[in-house]
Amino acid sequence: MKYVLVSGGVISGVGKGIIASSAGLLLKTMGLKVSSIKIDPYLNVDAGTMNPREHGEVYVLDDGGEVDLDLGNYERYLNITLTRENNITLGKIYSKVIEQERRGDYLGKTVQVVPHVTGCIEEWIERVAKIPVDDTAEEPDVCIIELGGTIGDIEGMPFVEALTELRRNCHRDDFMQIHVSYIPVVHMEQKTKPTQMAIKAVRSAGLVPDLIACRCEKPLEQATIDKIARFCQVSVQHVLAVRDMPSTYQVPILLSEQNLVPLMTSTLQLDKLRITPALSKKGNETWETWRSLTVGLEHLHENVEIVLVGKYLEQPDSYLSVTKSLEHAAMRCRRKLIIKYVDAEHLEPATLKTDAAAYYKARHDMSTAKGILVPGGFGGRGTEGMIAAANWARENKVPYLGICLGMQVAVIEFARNVCEVPQPEASSFEFDPADEDRVIISMPEHHQGTLGGTMRLGLRSTVWQPDTEWSKLRALYGLQNQSVNERHRHRYEVNPAYIDRLQAKGLTFVGKDATGVRMEVIELKDHPWFVAVQFHPEYLSRVLEPSKPYLGFIAAAAGMLGEVTRAAQKDVGGKGVNGVDGLVNGVDRLGV
Repeated sequence: MKYVLVSGGVISGVGKGIIASSAGLLLKTMGLKVSSIKIDPYLNVDAGTMNPREHGEVYVLDDGGEVDLDLGNYERYLNITLTRENNITLGKIYSKVIEQERRGDYLGKTVQVVPHVTGCIEEWIERVAKIPVDDTAEEPDVCIIELGGTIGDIEGMPFVEALTELRRNCHRDDFMQIHVSYIPVVHMEQKTKPTQMAIKAVRSAGLVPDLIACRCEKPLEQATIDKIARFCQVSVQHVLAVRDMPSTYQVPILLSEQNLVPLMTSTLQLDKLRITPALSKKGNETWETWRSLTVGLEHLHENVEIVLVGKYLEQPDSYLSVTKSLEHAAMRCRRKLIIKYVDAEHLEPATLKTDAAAYYKARHDMSTAKGILVPGGFGGRGTEGMIAAANWARENKVPYLGICLGMQVAVIEFARNVCEVPQPEASSFEFDPADEDRVIISMPEHHQGTLGGTMRLGLRSTVWQPDTEWSKLRALYGLQNQSVNERHRHRYEVNPAYIDRLQAKGLTFVGKDATGVRMEVIELKDHPWFVAVQFHPEYLSRVLEPSKPYLGFIAAAAGMLGEVTRAAQKDVGGKGVNGVDGLVNGVDRLGV
Protein backbone atom coordinates (compact mmCIF):
# COMPACT_ATOMS: atom_id res chain seq x y z
CA MET A 1 0.00 0.00 0.00
CA LYS A 2 1.24 3.44 -0.99
CA TYR A 3 0.17 6.39 1.16
CA VAL A 4 -0.03 10.05 0.12
CA LEU A 5 -0.58 12.35 3.11
CA VAL A 6 -1.97 15.82 2.42
CA SER A 7 -1.56 18.20 5.36
CA GLY A 8 -2.00 21.94 5.73
CA GLY A 9 -0.48 24.91 7.49
CA VAL A 10 -0.70 28.70 7.99
CA ILE A 11 -4.51 28.91 7.67
CA SER A 12 -7.48 26.56 7.52
CA GLY A 13 -9.56 26.21 4.38
CA VAL A 14 -6.43 26.41 2.25
CA GLY A 15 -7.69 23.87 -0.28
CA LYS A 16 -6.31 20.56 0.94
CA GLY A 17 -9.39 18.66 -0.20
CA ILE A 18 -9.19 19.86 -3.80
CA ILE A 19 -5.45 19.20 -3.98
CA ALA A 20 -5.88 15.73 -2.44
CA SER A 21 -8.70 14.94 -4.88
CA SER A 22 -6.69 16.27 -7.82
CA ALA A 23 -3.67 14.17 -6.86
CA GLY A 24 -5.91 11.13 -6.61
CA LEU A 25 -7.42 11.84 -10.02
CA LEU A 26 -3.96 12.03 -11.60
CA LEU A 27 -3.09 8.69 -10.05
CA LYS A 28 -6.35 7.25 -11.46
CA THR A 29 -5.43 8.47 -14.95
CA MET A 30 -2.31 6.31 -14.68
CA GLY A 31 -4.55 3.28 -14.24
CA LEU A 32 -4.00 2.94 -10.50
CA LYS A 33 -6.71 2.02 -8.01
CA VAL A 34 -7.06 4.87 -5.50
CA SER A 35 -8.84 5.17 -2.16
CA SER A 36 -8.98 8.06 0.28
CA ILE A 37 -9.35 8.77 3.99
CA LYS A 38 -10.32 12.07 5.60
CA ILE A 39 -9.18 12.74 9.17
CA ASP A 40 -11.19 15.29 11.18
CA PRO A 41 -9.74 16.11 14.60
CA TYR A 42 -13.02 17.01 16.29
CA LEU A 43 -14.75 15.07 19.08
CA ASN A 44 -18.01 14.57 17.18
CA VAL A 45 -18.46 10.93 16.25
CA ASP A 46 -19.67 12.07 12.82
CA ALA A 47 -20.87 15.21 11.08
CA GLY A 48 -24.56 14.31 11.30
CA THR A 49 -25.55 16.72 14.07
CA MET A 50 -23.42 19.66 12.94
CA ASN A 51 -25.13 22.91 11.94
CA PRO A 52 -24.58 23.52 8.21
CA ARG A 53 -24.49 27.27 8.88
CA GLU A 54 -21.25 26.73 10.81
CA HIS A 55 -19.67 23.55 9.46
CA GLY A 56 -20.99 23.31 5.92
CA GLU A 57 -23.02 20.49 4.45
CA VAL A 58 -23.19 16.96 5.78
CA TYR A 59 -22.26 14.48 3.07
CA VAL A 60 -24.02 11.09 3.04
CA LEU A 61 -22.50 7.84 1.77
CA ASP A 62 -24.07 4.64 0.42
CA ASP A 63 -23.92 2.98 3.84
CA GLY A 64 -25.69 5.94 5.47
CA GLY A 65 -22.54 7.42 6.97
CA GLU A 66 -22.85 11.16 7.65
CA VAL A 67 -19.38 12.49 6.97
CA ASP A 68 -17.27 15.52 6.20
CA LEU A 69 -17.96 17.28 2.91
CA ASP A 70 -14.43 16.56 1.63
CA LEU A 71 -15.41 12.94 1.08
CA GLY A 72 -17.78 14.31 -1.52
CA ASN A 73 -14.79 15.79 -3.36
CA TYR A 74 -13.09 12.39 -3.36
CA GLU A 75 -16.12 10.57 -4.71
CA ARG A 76 -16.82 13.23 -7.35
CA TYR A 77 -13.24 13.42 -8.64
CA LEU A 78 -12.27 9.75 -8.35
CA ASN A 79 -15.63 8.08 -9.13
CA ILE A 80 -15.30 5.83 -6.08
CA THR A 81 -17.71 4.71 -3.37
CA LEU A 82 -16.48 5.24 0.19
CA THR A 83 -17.79 4.05 3.55
CA ARG A 84 -18.29 5.81 6.88
CA GLU A 85 -14.95 4.36 8.03
CA ASN A 86 -13.16 6.45 5.40
CA ASN A 87 -13.89 9.44 7.66
CA ILE A 88 -11.93 9.22 10.92
CA THR A 89 -12.83 11.61 13.73
CA LEU A 90 -11.28 11.98 17.14
CA GLY A 91 -14.68 11.09 18.58
CA LYS A 92 -14.68 7.76 16.74
CA ILE A 93 -11.14 6.96 17.91
CA TYR A 94 -11.75 7.83 21.57
CA SER A 95 -15.05 5.93 21.53
CA LYS A 96 -13.31 2.82 20.23
CA VAL A 97 -10.40 3.07 22.68
CA ILE A 98 -12.73 3.58 25.66
CA GLU A 99 -14.89 0.67 24.52
CA GLN A 100 -11.80 -1.54 24.33
CA GLU A 101 -10.65 -0.38 27.75
CA ARG A 102 -14.06 -1.15 29.30
CA ARG A 103 -13.95 -4.58 27.70
CA GLY A 104 -10.55 -5.27 29.24
CA ASP A 105 -8.67 -5.52 25.96
CA TYR A 106 -5.64 -3.66 27.38
CA LEU A 107 -5.16 -6.24 30.16
CA GLY A 108 -5.01 -3.72 32.98
CA LYS A 109 -2.50 -1.37 31.36
CA THR A 110 -2.66 2.39 31.80
CA VAL A 111 -4.40 3.55 28.62
CA GLN A 112 -2.59 6.53 27.09
CA VAL A 113 -2.64 8.66 23.96
CA VAL A 114 0.67 7.04 23.00
CA PRO A 115 0.64 4.17 22.17
CA HIS A 116 -3.03 3.24 22.50
CA VAL A 117 -4.82 6.14 20.77
CA THR A 118 -2.13 6.53 18.13
CA GLY A 119 -2.02 2.78 17.62
CA CYS A 120 -5.79 2.71 17.10
CA ILE A 121 -5.47 5.45 14.47
CA GLU A 122 -2.67 3.66 12.64
CA GLU A 123 -4.54 0.35 12.65
CA TRP A 124 -7.69 2.08 11.39
CA ILE A 125 -5.81 3.67 8.46
CA GLU A 126 -4.06 0.45 7.46
CA ARG A 127 -7.31 -1.51 7.58
CA VAL A 128 -9.54 0.94 5.74
CA ALA A 129 -6.94 1.72 3.06
CA LYS A 130 -7.26 -1.86 1.79
CA ILE A 131 -11.06 -1.80 1.33
CA PRO A 132 -12.06 -1.88 -2.40
CA VAL A 133 -13.82 1.33 -3.43
CA ASP A 134 -14.31 1.04 -7.20
CA ASP A 135 -15.85 -1.31 -9.73
CA THR A 136 -12.73 -3.48 -9.87
CA ALA A 137 -13.55 -4.81 -6.36
CA GLU A 138 -9.79 -5.04 -5.79
CA GLU A 139 -7.55 -3.65 -3.06
CA PRO A 140 -6.42 -0.09 -3.90
CA ASP A 141 -2.84 0.66 -4.90
CA VAL A 142 -2.70 4.10 -3.27
CA CYS A 143 -4.55 5.72 -0.37
CA ILE A 144 -4.81 9.50 -0.17
CA ILE A 145 -4.98 10.68 3.46
CA GLU A 146 -6.12 14.22 4.16
CA LEU A 147 -5.37 15.52 7.64
CA GLY A 148 -7.98 18.13 8.53
CA GLY A 149 -7.12 21.36 10.32
CA THR A 150 -3.61 22.78 10.43
CA ILE A 151 -0.46 21.26 11.84
CA GLY A 152 -0.07 22.51 15.43
CA ASP A 153 -3.76 22.33 16.39
CA ILE A 154 -3.87 20.68 19.81
CA GLU A 155 -6.75 18.37 18.86
CA GLY A 156 -4.84 17.12 15.84
CA MET A 157 -1.65 16.09 17.63
CA PRO A 158 -2.67 12.42 18.21
CA PHE A 159 -3.18 12.08 14.47
CA VAL A 160 0.14 13.74 13.66
CA GLU A 161 1.90 11.35 16.02
CA ALA A 162 0.05 8.37 14.51
CA LEU A 163 0.96 9.43 10.98
CA THR A 164 4.58 9.85 12.06
CA GLU A 165 4.50 6.26 13.31
CA LEU A 166 2.87 5.12 10.07
CA ARG A 167 5.59 6.84 8.05
CA ARG A 168 8.28 5.23 10.19
CA ASN A 169 6.73 1.78 9.82
CA CYS A 170 6.35 2.08 6.03
CA HIS A 171 9.06 1.43 3.51
CA ARG A 172 10.58 4.69 2.32
CA ASP A 173 9.01 4.25 -1.11
CA ASP A 174 5.52 3.72 0.33
CA PHE A 175 4.84 7.07 2.01
CA MET A 176 4.93 10.63 0.72
CA GLN A 177 3.61 13.89 2.08
CA ILE A 178 2.24 16.96 0.32
CA HIS A 179 2.05 19.95 2.63
CA VAL A 180 -0.31 22.72 1.53
CA SER A 181 0.63 26.21 2.63
CA TYR A 182 -0.56 29.73 1.90
CA ILE A 183 1.48 32.55 0.41
CA PRO A 184 0.05 35.91 1.51
CA VAL A 185 0.73 39.13 -0.38
CA VAL A 186 1.63 42.16 1.73
CA HIS A 187 2.29 45.49 0.01
CA MET A 188 2.49 43.74 -3.36
CA GLU A 189 5.14 41.33 -2.08
CA GLN A 190 4.68 37.56 -1.80
CA LYS A 191 5.66 36.54 1.72
CA THR A 192 7.30 33.16 2.39
CA LYS A 193 7.89 33.39 6.15
CA PRO A 194 4.52 31.80 7.11
CA THR A 195 5.32 28.81 4.92
CA GLN A 196 8.82 28.55 6.36
CA MET A 197 7.42 28.47 9.89
CA ALA A 198 4.72 25.99 8.88
CA ILE A 199 7.28 23.57 7.44
CA LYS A 200 9.36 23.98 10.59
CA ALA A 201 6.32 23.05 12.70
CA VAL A 202 5.61 20.00 10.53
CA ARG A 203 9.17 18.74 10.83
CA SER A 204 9.29 19.33 14.57
CA ALA A 205 6.19 17.11 14.83
CA GLY A 206 8.03 14.28 13.10
CA LEU A 207 6.75 14.55 9.54
CA VAL A 208 8.87 15.45 6.52
CA PRO A 209 7.02 16.94 3.52
CA ASP A 210 8.18 15.73 0.12
CA LEU A 211 6.25 18.37 -1.81
CA ILE A 212 5.11 21.85 -0.82
CA ALA A 213 1.93 23.04 -2.54
CA CYS A 214 1.74 26.82 -2.25
CA ARG A 215 -1.74 28.29 -2.48
CA CYS A 216 -1.83 31.79 -3.90
CA GLU A 217 -4.23 34.12 -5.66
CA LYS A 218 -1.83 34.82 -8.51
CA PRO A 219 1.08 32.85 -10.05
CA LEU A 220 4.12 32.59 -7.80
CA GLU A 221 7.16 34.58 -8.81
CA GLN A 222 10.26 32.52 -9.52
CA ALA A 223 12.10 34.34 -6.73
CA THR A 224 9.38 33.24 -4.29
CA ILE A 225 9.67 29.62 -5.42
CA ASP A 226 13.45 29.71 -5.09
CA LYS A 227 13.23 31.18 -1.60
CA ILE A 228 10.74 28.54 -0.41
CA ALA A 229 12.91 25.75 -1.83
CA ARG A 230 16.05 27.15 -0.18
CA PHE A 231 14.65 27.73 3.30
CA CYS A 232 12.42 24.64 3.37
CA GLN A 233 15.17 22.29 2.14
CA VAL A 234 13.43 20.94 -0.95
CA SER A 235 14.31 21.17 -4.62
CA VAL A 236 12.69 23.83 -6.77
CA GLN A 237 10.77 21.13 -8.67
CA HIS A 238 9.13 20.07 -5.39
CA VAL A 239 7.49 23.47 -4.88
CA LEU A 240 4.07 23.52 -6.59
CA ALA A 241 2.34 26.82 -7.28
CA VAL A 242 -1.43 26.27 -6.93
CA ARG A 243 -2.91 29.58 -7.96
CA ASP A 244 -6.61 30.40 -8.08
CA MET A 245 -8.20 28.92 -11.21
CA PRO A 246 -11.43 29.85 -13.00
CA SER A 247 -12.74 26.43 -11.95
CA THR A 248 -11.53 24.00 -9.29
CA TYR A 249 -11.90 21.27 -11.92
CA GLN A 250 -8.90 22.79 -13.68
CA VAL A 251 -6.60 22.23 -10.67
CA PRO A 252 -5.67 18.67 -11.79
CA ILE A 253 -4.53 20.13 -15.12
CA LEU A 254 -2.51 22.80 -13.31
CA LEU A 255 -0.81 20.17 -11.14
CA SER A 256 -0.21 17.93 -14.14
CA GLU A 257 1.56 20.79 -15.92
CA GLN A 258 3.89 21.06 -12.91
CA ASN A 259 4.85 17.38 -13.21
CA LEU A 260 3.01 16.08 -10.16
CA VAL A 261 2.63 12.65 -11.78
CA PRO A 262 6.39 12.18 -12.37
CA LEU A 263 7.12 13.51 -8.88
CA MET A 264 4.72 11.04 -7.24
CA THR A 265 5.99 8.26 -9.48
CA SER A 266 9.63 8.80 -8.53
CA THR A 267 8.92 9.25 -4.80
CA LEU A 268 6.61 6.23 -4.48
CA GLN A 269 8.20 4.08 -7.20
CA LEU A 270 4.82 3.80 -8.87
CA ASP A 271 6.39 2.54 -12.09
CA LYS A 272 7.06 -0.76 -10.29
CA LEU A 273 3.34 -1.39 -9.73
CA ARG A 274 1.47 -3.68 -12.09
CA ILE A 275 -1.17 -1.79 -14.07
CA THR A 276 -3.48 -3.77 -16.31
CA PRO A 277 -3.92 -2.58 -19.93
CA ALA A 278 -7.66 -2.19 -19.35
CA LEU A 279 -7.19 0.15 -16.38
CA SER A 280 -4.46 2.06 -18.21
CA LYS A 281 -6.78 2.57 -21.19
CA LYS A 282 -9.64 3.62 -18.93
CA GLY A 283 -7.35 6.08 -17.13
CA ASN A 284 -6.31 7.68 -20.42
CA GLU A 285 -9.93 7.98 -21.54
CA THR A 286 -10.92 9.51 -18.20
CA TRP A 287 -8.18 12.12 -18.52
CA GLU A 288 -9.14 13.04 -22.09
CA THR A 289 -12.79 13.38 -21.10
CA TRP A 290 -11.87 15.46 -18.05
CA ARG A 291 -9.78 17.83 -20.16
CA SER A 292 -12.47 18.16 -22.80
CA LEU A 293 -15.03 19.14 -20.16
CA THR A 294 -12.90 21.53 -18.11
CA VAL A 295 -10.56 23.31 -20.52
CA GLY A 296 -11.99 26.62 -21.65
CA LEU A 297 -14.83 26.82 -19.14
CA GLU A 298 -14.04 30.49 -18.60
CA HIS A 299 -14.71 31.19 -22.28
CA LEU A 300 -18.28 29.89 -22.40
CA HIS A 301 -20.61 32.60 -23.69
CA GLU A 302 -24.11 31.20 -23.22
CA ASN A 303 -25.38 31.53 -19.65
CA VAL A 304 -27.90 29.57 -17.67
CA GLU A 305 -29.11 31.50 -14.64
CA ILE A 306 -30.89 29.79 -11.77
CA VAL A 307 -31.84 30.79 -8.24
CA LEU A 308 -31.19 28.64 -5.19
CA VAL A 309 -33.78 29.37 -2.51
CA GLY A 310 -32.13 28.24 0.72
CA LYS A 311 -31.90 28.88 4.44
CA TYR A 312 -28.19 28.31 5.24
CA LEU A 313 -26.68 30.93 2.97
CA GLU A 314 -24.32 32.36 5.62
CA GLN A 315 -21.93 29.43 5.07
CA PRO A 316 -20.81 29.00 1.42
CA ASP A 317 -20.29 25.25 1.86
CA SER A 318 -23.80 24.58 3.18
CA TYR A 319 -24.96 23.52 -0.28
CA LEU A 320 -21.61 22.38 -1.67
CA SER A 321 -22.80 19.14 -3.28
CA VAL A 322 -25.80 20.97 -4.73
CA THR A 323 -23.67 23.64 -6.37
CA LYS A 324 -21.17 21.03 -7.60
CA SER A 325 -24.00 19.03 -9.16
CA LEU A 326 -25.22 22.16 -10.91
CA GLU A 327 -21.69 22.75 -12.19
CA HIS A 328 -21.43 19.18 -13.48
CA ALA A 329 -24.70 19.58 -15.36
CA ALA A 330 -23.78 22.99 -16.76
CA MET A 331 -20.43 21.66 -18.00
CA ARG A 332 -22.19 18.82 -19.79
CA CYS A 333 -24.57 21.33 -21.39
CA ARG A 334 -21.67 23.68 -22.20
CA ARG A 335 -23.30 26.59 -20.45
CA LYS A 336 -21.85 29.15 -18.06
CA LEU A 337 -23.60 28.63 -14.75
CA ILE A 338 -24.83 31.67 -12.85
CA ILE A 339 -26.33 30.96 -9.42
CA LYS A 340 -28.21 33.62 -7.50
CA TYR A 341 -28.72 32.76 -3.86
CA VAL A 342 -32.03 33.86 -2.39
CA ASP A 343 -32.68 33.69 1.34
CA ALA A 344 -36.01 31.90 1.68
CA GLU A 345 -37.05 34.20 4.53
CA HIS A 346 -36.74 37.20 2.22
CA LEU A 347 -39.61 35.82 0.11
CA GLU A 348 -41.99 35.82 3.06
CA PRO A 349 -44.52 38.65 3.63
CA ALA A 350 -43.05 39.40 7.05
CA THR A 351 -39.84 40.61 5.37
CA LEU A 352 -41.83 43.13 3.34
CA LYS A 353 -42.67 44.92 6.58
CA THR A 354 -39.16 44.84 8.05
CA ASP A 355 -36.90 45.04 4.97
CA ALA A 356 -38.80 45.91 1.82
CA ALA A 357 -35.62 46.20 -0.26
CA ALA A 358 -34.56 42.64 0.56
CA TYR A 359 -38.07 41.37 -0.17
CA TYR A 360 -38.35 43.01 -3.58
CA LYS A 361 -34.82 41.99 -4.57
CA ALA A 362 -35.55 38.37 -3.66
CA ARG A 363 -38.81 38.46 -5.61
CA HIS A 364 -37.04 40.01 -8.60
CA ASP A 365 -34.27 37.40 -8.60
CA MET A 366 -36.80 34.60 -8.34
CA SER A 367 -39.12 35.92 -11.04
CA THR A 368 -36.35 36.58 -13.60
CA ALA A 369 -34.41 33.32 -13.23
CA LYS A 370 -34.52 30.56 -15.84
CA GLY A 371 -34.82 27.92 -13.13
CA ILE A 372 -35.67 27.65 -9.43
CA LEU A 373 -34.06 25.13 -7.07
CA VAL A 374 -35.14 24.49 -3.48
CA PRO A 375 -32.63 22.22 -1.67
CA GLY A 376 -32.91 20.21 1.52
CA GLY A 377 -32.96 21.55 5.04
CA PHE A 378 -34.45 21.15 8.50
CA GLY A 379 -36.91 23.15 10.59
CA GLY A 380 -39.71 25.53 9.76
CA ARG A 381 -37.64 28.69 9.27
CA GLY A 382 -37.96 30.05 5.73
CA THR A 383 -40.34 27.35 4.53
CA GLU A 384 -43.12 29.79 3.61
CA GLY A 385 -40.63 31.49 1.29
CA MET A 386 -39.79 28.12 -0.26
CA ILE A 387 -43.48 27.42 -0.76
CA ALA A 388 -43.79 30.80 -2.52
CA ALA A 389 -40.91 29.83 -4.82
CA ALA A 390 -42.55 26.50 -5.69
CA ASN A 391 -45.81 28.33 -6.39
CA TRP A 392 -44.12 30.80 -8.74
CA ALA A 393 -42.35 28.02 -10.64
CA ARG A 394 -45.53 25.95 -11.01
CA GLU A 395 -47.83 28.76 -12.09
CA ASN A 396 -45.34 30.46 -14.43
CA LYS A 397 -43.94 27.31 -16.05
CA VAL A 398 -40.42 27.97 -14.76
CA PRO A 399 -38.22 24.84 -14.45
CA TYR A 400 -38.26 23.71 -10.82
CA LEU A 401 -36.16 21.17 -8.94
CA GLY A 402 -36.97 20.33 -5.33
CA ILE A 403 -34.65 18.24 -3.19
CA CYS A 404 -35.90 16.57 0.03
CA LEU A 405 -37.45 19.54 1.84
CA GLY A 406 -37.83 21.09 -1.62
CA MET A 407 -40.12 18.22 -2.56
CA GLN A 408 -42.10 18.50 0.65
CA VAL A 409 -42.77 22.23 0.21
CA ALA A 410 -43.81 21.59 -3.42
CA VAL A 411 -46.37 19.05 -2.21
CA ILE A 412 -47.60 21.47 0.46
CA GLU A 413 -47.93 24.26 -2.12
CA PHE A 414 -49.91 22.04 -4.48
CA ALA A 415 -52.13 20.83 -1.65
CA ARG A 416 -52.93 24.40 -0.60
CA ASN A 417 -53.43 26.07 -3.96
CA VAL A 418 -54.70 23.29 -6.23
CA CYS A 419 -56.29 20.72 -3.93
CA GLU A 420 -57.54 23.42 -1.54
CA VAL A 421 -56.43 21.51 1.52
CA PRO A 422 -56.86 23.95 4.41
CA GLN A 423 -54.20 24.85 6.93
CA PRO A 424 -52.89 23.57 9.27
CA GLU A 425 -53.36 20.26 7.42
CA ALA A 426 -51.54 21.65 4.36
CA SER A 427 -48.26 21.86 6.23
CA SER A 428 -45.62 19.60 7.75
CA PHE A 429 -45.48 17.93 11.13
CA GLU A 430 -41.91 19.25 11.28
CA PHE A 431 -43.16 22.85 11.16
CA ASP A 432 -46.19 22.36 13.40
CA PRO A 433 -46.02 19.17 15.51
CA ALA A 434 -49.27 19.80 17.36
CA ASP A 435 -51.32 17.42 15.19
CA GLU A 436 -50.37 14.36 13.12
CA ASP A 437 -52.92 15.18 10.39
CA ARG A 438 -50.55 16.90 7.99
CA VAL A 439 -49.69 16.53 4.31
CA ILE A 440 -46.09 15.89 5.43
CA ILE A 441 -45.68 13.57 8.42
CA SER A 442 -42.88 12.12 10.53
CA MET A 443 -41.55 8.72 9.48
CA PRO A 444 -42.64 5.86 11.76
CA GLU A 445 -39.04 4.97 12.67
CA HIS A 446 -38.11 8.57 13.53
CA HIS A 447 -37.51 8.89 17.26
CA GLN A 448 -38.30 12.38 18.49
CA GLY A 449 -35.53 13.86 20.59
CA THR A 450 -32.79 11.56 19.29
CA LEU A 451 -30.95 13.24 16.42
CA GLY A 452 -27.71 11.40 15.60
CA GLY A 453 -28.12 8.77 12.89
CA THR A 454 -31.91 8.43 13.30
CA MET A 455 -32.91 9.52 9.80
CA ARG A 456 -33.56 7.44 6.72
CA LEU A 457 -30.00 7.35 5.50
CA GLY A 458 -27.96 5.90 2.67
CA LEU A 459 -28.57 4.21 -0.66
CA ARG A 460 -32.21 3.21 -1.25
CA SER A 461 -34.19 2.03 -4.25
CA THR A 462 -36.84 4.11 -6.01
CA VAL A 463 -39.27 2.16 -8.22
CA TRP A 464 -40.86 3.82 -11.27
CA GLN A 465 -44.62 3.52 -11.23
CA PRO A 466 -46.78 2.11 -14.07
CA ASP A 467 -47.80 4.43 -16.90
CA THR A 468 -45.04 6.96 -16.19
CA GLU A 469 -43.11 6.54 -19.45
CA TRP A 470 -43.96 10.18 -20.17
CA SER A 471 -41.79 11.31 -17.25
CA LYS A 472 -38.96 13.59 -18.30
CA LEU A 473 -36.83 12.51 -15.35
CA ARG A 474 -37.38 8.81 -16.00
CA ALA A 475 -36.32 9.30 -19.61
CA LEU A 476 -32.96 10.66 -18.41
CA TYR A 477 -32.42 7.64 -16.17
CA GLY A 478 -33.40 5.32 -19.05
CA LEU A 479 -36.91 4.08 -19.70
CA GLN A 480 -35.74 0.47 -19.63
CA ASN A 481 -34.74 0.84 -15.97
CA GLN A 482 -37.53 -0.11 -13.58
CA SER A 483 -35.81 1.46 -10.57
CA VAL A 484 -32.90 3.69 -9.56
CA ASN A 485 -30.74 3.83 -6.46
CA GLU A 486 -30.09 7.17 -4.77
CA ARG A 487 -28.92 8.31 -1.34
CA HIS A 488 -31.36 9.56 1.29
CA ARG A 489 -31.24 11.79 4.36
CA HIS A 490 -34.62 12.74 5.80
CA ARG A 491 -36.99 12.33 8.75
CA TYR A 492 -40.28 13.37 7.15
CA GLU A 493 -42.31 12.16 4.16
CA VAL A 494 -45.55 12.65 2.26
CA ASN A 495 -48.64 11.43 4.09
CA PRO A 496 -50.05 8.41 2.14
CA ALA A 497 -53.56 9.47 3.10
CA TYR A 498 -53.33 12.47 0.73
CA ILE A 499 -51.83 10.69 -2.31
CA ASP A 500 -55.07 9.99 -4.20
CA ARG A 501 -56.32 13.53 -3.67
CA LEU A 502 -53.06 15.05 -4.92
CA GLN A 503 -52.78 12.76 -7.94
CA ALA A 504 -56.41 13.40 -8.92
CA LYS A 505 -55.46 17.05 -9.42
CA GLY A 506 -52.38 16.29 -11.53
CA LEU A 507 -49.45 15.90 -9.11
CA THR A 508 -48.05 12.53 -10.16
CA PHE A 509 -45.91 10.41 -7.88
CA VAL A 510 -43.84 8.80 -10.61
CA GLY A 511 -41.45 7.10 -8.18
CA LYS A 512 -42.06 5.30 -4.89
CA ASP A 513 -39.98 3.14 -2.59
CA ALA A 514 -39.95 -0.66 -2.90
CA THR A 515 -42.96 -0.98 -0.58
CA GLY A 516 -45.03 1.54 -2.53
CA VAL A 517 -45.77 3.45 0.68
CA ARG A 518 -43.10 6.15 0.58
CA MET A 519 -43.26 8.81 -2.11
CA GLU A 520 -39.91 9.43 -3.79
CA VAL A 521 -40.46 11.48 -6.97
CA ILE A 522 -43.16 13.94 -8.03
CA GLU A 523 -43.59 15.46 -11.48
CA LEU A 524 -46.10 17.62 -13.33
CA LYS A 525 -46.93 16.33 -16.78
CA ASP A 526 -47.92 19.64 -18.39
CA HIS A 527 -44.88 21.59 -17.22
CA PRO A 528 -41.47 22.18 -18.91
CA TRP A 529 -39.74 20.70 -15.85
CA PHE A 530 -41.39 20.50 -12.46
CA VAL A 531 -39.59 17.67 -10.69
CA ALA A 532 -38.96 17.08 -7.00
CA VAL A 533 -37.31 14.14 -5.28
CA GLN A 534 -37.23 12.97 -1.67
CA PHE A 535 -33.68 11.64 -2.04
CA HIS A 536 -30.48 13.68 -2.47
CA PRO A 537 -29.20 13.07 -6.02
CA GLU A 538 -26.31 15.49 -5.48
CA TYR A 539 -24.51 12.87 -3.40
CA LEU A 540 -24.06 10.66 -6.47
CA SER A 541 -23.27 13.36 -9.01
CA ARG A 542 -19.84 13.05 -10.58
CA VAL A 543 -17.77 15.45 -12.68
CA LEU A 544 -17.89 13.04 -15.62
CA GLU A 545 -21.41 11.81 -14.85
CA PRO A 546 -23.85 14.55 -13.83
CA SER A 547 -26.80 13.68 -11.64
CA LYS A 548 -29.87 13.09 -13.79
CA PRO A 549 -32.28 15.38 -11.86
CA TYR A 550 -29.73 18.20 -11.95
CA LEU A 551 -28.86 17.58 -15.59
CA GLY A 552 -32.51 17.69 -16.59
CA PHE A 553 -33.08 20.84 -14.53
CA ILE A 554 -30.16 22.72 -16.08
CA ALA A 555 -31.01 21.47 -19.56
CA ALA A 556 -34.62 22.62 -19.16
CA ALA A 557 -33.47 26.01 -17.88
CA ALA A 558 -31.13 26.28 -20.88
CA GLY A 559 -33.85 25.26 -23.34
CA MET A 560 -32.10 22.07 -24.46
CA LEU A 561 -33.83 19.29 -22.52
CA GLY A 562 -34.78 17.34 -25.64
CA GLU A 563 -31.22 17.31 -26.94
CA VAL A 564 -29.78 16.22 -23.58
CA THR A 565 -32.44 13.54 -23.13
CA ARG A 566 -31.70 12.02 -26.55
CA ALA A 567 -27.97 11.94 -25.77
CA ALA A 568 -28.58 10.37 -22.35
CA GLN A 569 -30.82 7.65 -23.82
CA LYS A 570 -28.17 6.72 -26.38
CA ASP A 571 -25.52 6.42 -23.63
CA VAL A 572 -27.53 4.04 -21.44
CA GLY A 573 -27.05 0.44 -22.48
CA GLY A 574 -23.43 0.76 -23.57
CA LYS A 575 -21.00 0.37 -20.71
CA GLY A 576 -23.60 1.32 -18.13
CA VAL A 577 -24.17 4.61 -16.35
CA ASN A 578 -20.54 4.81 -15.24
CA GLY A 579 -19.04 3.75 -18.58
CA VAL A 580 -16.35 6.16 -19.75
CA ASP A 581 -17.00 5.41 -23.44
CA GLY A 582 -20.63 6.36 -23.05
CA LEU A 583 -19.63 9.62 -21.40
CA VAL A 584 -17.20 10.50 -24.15
CA ASN A 585 -19.86 9.82 -26.79
CA GLY A 586 -22.43 11.82 -24.86
CA VAL A 587 -20.07 14.77 -24.55
CA ASP A 588 -19.24 14.62 -28.25
CA ARG A 589 -22.90 14.74 -29.19
CA LEU A 590 -23.33 17.93 -27.18
CA GLY A 591 -20.64 19.65 -29.21
CA VAL A 592 -17.66 19.53 -26.84
